[in-house]
Amino acid sequence: MRRSTLLLLSLGLSASAFAQTKPTTTPDPIITKMVEDISEKNLRDDIDKLVSFGTRHTLSDTKSKKRGIGAARNWVEDEFKKYSKASGGRLKVEQDTFTIKPDGRRINRPVVMANVMATLPGTDPTDKRVFIVSGHIDSRVTDVMNATADAPGANDDGSGTVAVMELARVMSKQQFPATIIFVAVQGEEQGLYGSTHLAKRAKKEGWNLVAMLNNDIMGSSTGHDPEIKDDKRLRVFSEGVPATETPDEARVRRTLSSENDSPSRQLARYTRVACQQYVPGHEVVLEYRPDRFLRGGDHTPFNQQGFSAVRFSEMNEDFRHQHQDLRTEKGEEYGDYAKFMDFPYLRKNTGVNLATLAALALAPAAPENVGVLTANLTNRTELKWDAPKAGEKPAGYYVLMRETSAPEWQQKFFVTDTKADLPHSKDNYIFGVVSVDAEGHESLAVLPKPVR
Repeated sequence: MRRSTLLLLSLGLSASAFAQTKPTTTPDPIITKMVEDISEKNLRDDIDKLVSFGTRHTLSDTKSKKRGIGAARNWVEDEFKKYSKASGGRLKVEQDTFTIKPDGRRINRPVVMANVMATLPGTDPTDKRVFIVSGHIDSRVTDVMNATADAPGANDDGSGTVAVMELARVMSKQQFPATIIFVAVQGEEQGLYGSTHLAKRAKKEGWNLVAMLNNDIMGSSTGHDPEIKDDKRLRVFSEGVPATETPDEARVRRTLSSENDSPSRQLARYTRVACQQYVPGHEVVLEYRPDRFLRGGDHTPFNQQGFSAVRFSEMNEDFRHQHQDLRTEKGEEYGDYAKFMDFPYLRKNTGVNLATLAALALAPAAPENVGVLTANLTNRTELKWDAPKAGEKPAGYYVLMRETSAPEWQQKFFVTDTKADLPHSKDNYIFGVVSVDAEGHESLAVLPKPVR
């Protein structure tokens, strides 16, 4: 729902609950400028460079400087270092290496893999939040074990990789209180190895990972079988029931019927609003399932570790240009070439990522211990919460509201207190609470839990 259509509710709230000066509802000019700075030419040139390595198969050459996964990783690392130099050394660049043993499936020998990472540290030492954006650098052809044949991987997933690179280039010039990690992960095609390694590392090291955005196959606007052209929409997939849900959490979910309000669903809704604000004429389509039908991606391991994570993918895929040997059959050309991509479309999709990341990283942390009081049996709804303990103090909070049958938030109102008494029944509506600063940057929504 567009911000211009959101209603400001005031009935039932004490006058002291309202701020005299509400946060701005106009787009942040800094974020607008960053979205405008995304370069279609850079995206195209970077795709051409990735394709020039012949194959980026996980089991391909790591010694050559011109061909294989090793050369591709080193080039991405070098580009990240260039962006770091241009930003005054603010990007911290590394190849996070790890070894995978033969798995009896898609790894037939011990393989040293590496995720190429560029970390933009937050400027607020008390703000420990982390945000990750990723694409996978590896490519493949029809036979997933063919490590020598040319596998251009322009769209799958050159598109996600170059989007991450361009985000690092643009965003490293700005300052954010929270930390952003830009990463090209390896091993997706062989079994999500790079993202699994990173998700487990984040869990083991106790990162306060608020959101993970996975970009995979998001650079072509034309689907096949049937032929569909759609350059104005982008899909975002999100899990409903969290993969790490405990029995107690399952009991609460069943009681509240909150299957559509997982943290990842709140993240997905956030991306849609960010798109409406900063990428005019473009639309995020919320897909209420973890991934495409019976499929998965690099966000999946993060969900499995209990983190909020979503996947961006183009609206309609063309399977002639995914996982295909390079060939022509019956007059149709197969292979994942750059010529089948739509770079203006990729630029807009990269903009959606930037708007989402920037708005989240600039916003205060989400409210804590959000609850709905149940002691009194009334047709009102009483909410309370705690201010975030670290980072910037919010200017106030938005309470979000929607009908139980509505997929997106319908109404919102602003308060400066950490409680709200609403003349609307919790029987008929779903509520959420977000922190907001004076510039209008909002945190992710937190669903209230029943408290007495």
